[in-house]
Amino acid sequence: MAITVSLLLLLAVMAVAFIRSGGLKVWHAVICVLLGFMLASTSMAPTISNGVSATADMVSGIRP
Repeated sequence: MAITVSLLLLLAVMAVAFIRSGGLKVWHAVICVLLGFMLASTSMAPTISNGVSATADMVSGIRP
C-alpha cells in the first residue's frame, strides 16, 4: 500500500509539473487518468500491479 501511495503521489507531482510547464495539457492529463481507470478494471491490472511491485522491490534492494 505504501508503494502505491508513493507512486501515485510521484505521478501526481509529475503531472502537475508538466501542466505548469506547458508540456502536458489538462486534456492530456484527463485522458491519462481515464486510461488508468480503464486499465484498473481489466484483466491486466494484477499483472501491472505485480510488475510495479517487483520493480519497487528490486529498486529498494539496491544498495548505494
